[in-house]
Amino acid sequence: MAEQQAPRATTNRSTTPGSDTFKDFISSRWADRAPVTPSPREQAVYAAARRSRLSAQHPGERLVVPAGSTKVRSNDCDYPFRAHSAFSHLTGWGSDTVPGSVLVLEPVGDGHEATLYFRPSAGRDSDEFYANPEIGEFWTGPRPSLEQVGADLGLATRDLAALDAVVAGSDERTRLVREADEALTRRLDDVHEALATDSGGAPPVDLVAEGEAFARDLSELRLVKDEYEVAQMREAVAATGRGFTDVIADLEAVVAHPRGERLVEGTFNRRARADGNTVGYDTIAAAGDHACVLHWTRNDGPVRDGDLILLDAGIELESLYTADITRTLPVSGRFSDVQRLVYDAVLDAADAAFAIVRPGIRFREIHAEAMRVIAERTAEWGFLPVSAEESLQPDHQYHRRYMVHGTSHHLGLDVHDCAQARRELYLDGVLEPGMVFTIEPGLYFQPDDLTVPEEFRGIGVRIEDDIVVTADGAENLSVGIPRTASDVEAWVARG
Repeated sequence: MAEQQAPRATTNRSTTPGSDTFKDFISSRWADRAPVTPSPREQAVYAAARRSRLSAQHPGERLVVPAGSTKVRSNDCDYPFRAHSAFSHLTGWGSDTVPGSVLVLEPVGDGHEATLYFRPSAGRDSDEFYANPEIGEFWTGPRPSLEQVGADLGLATRDLAALDAVVAGSDERTRLVREADEALTRRLDDVHEALATDSGGAPPVDLVAEGEAFARDLSELRLVKDEYEVAQMREAVAATGRGFTDVIADLEAVVAHPRGERLVEGTFNRRARADGNTVGYDTIAAAGDHACVLHWTRNDGPVRDGDLILLDAGIELESLYTADITRTLPVSGRFSDVQRLVYDAVLDAADAAFAIVRPGIRFREIHAEAMRVIAERTAEWGFLPVSAEESLQPDHQYHRRYMVHGTSHHLGLDVHDCAQARRELYLDGVLEPGMVFTIEPGLYFQPDDLTVPEEFRGIGVRIEDDIVVTADGAENLSVGIPRTASDVEAWVARG
């Protein structure tokens, strides 16, 4: 077997033995590995149904969906690998995906045949398994065989080397997820450019536009979750709830540390690694006026008694489905009168938005309902120069000073799932059973905001829940994680 050179091999510091004697010795006297042929994993049948729906949208076209490759963090150290969400959605392969894998749907008759290309395990007679620090078994662990993955995912499999013929045979009917694998995108673009040159004309299609359209279709394919996906969301929410409880149990140590926010982040991340794959996004552990910074992920501040801490966090499972939940906790165990006033206003907005969720309404109506409550409360407190009704007019929106973000986003394999879907199917889309999204209103009074009384300044509150649309309404998947002010106080007291 030919030696596979690591693309970023650093020969200037390599001490890997290279003598023939060593090669003969290291390739011999290994015990046989018992063959393992797994049964198809639960999600395989659902992934096959998703591929069928995609196939129907693209008759006669070759569809190429890469998992992507590892990405450099620093020099020759990589970030942990995570497969592209569209790839995982269509294959059912999650955290155990082999980097560099590619799903190809080849048009056959009225449909497509799906083949998964990936780099299988190398034999002990190769140099790769001990000398290649990027993919060698001694360095990164063994890879499964073609047969194992084929049985596991219910897919035809081929060696990644066979993908060269697919690339070479591509034409204007090939659709690619361009963002997933930069190197593969360049290779396919080179093939298209050569075809255009040979024909003496311009490229027959706008590859970027076609890629955007294909990414849109894949994104919209995830707008309605199947029963497996909803079950995964339940599991992710449950694990996230346990992570929040861990943080509460650790509050004494958190308060004692000068960078208590870091301890909150670490405590939650420990649960994420124990009960899932990792966190679904960078944890926001925002104490005091840091809670007024919407995406505070530095998490380097203290957590003080008397402050609130806004914890926005979610656990991603091995299947790559993630929760996204926010709770705002009184560090001392009790809300002050002003903190509770703000908290209850946000809770009222969340409950009002949830109350209207049912099939047939527009997604944007959820945000409008939450904003109605936010406008009413801030007007009641005298923070607006006009009435709530006037502020809600599109050309005013004074209340949005205190909540500039949206109320909801779709959720699933990505924390901001289906982001490339068309506006008419997302923001202006009609709700259907199986859609999963957040409801997350908030109020944020910056520490230097002179439009509000001093006692409000530096208070930030967000309450975020994960919602699934049902046949006749909706279910709050995270309702079991304490939400009301009194329940949150009791939760902290138990911790």
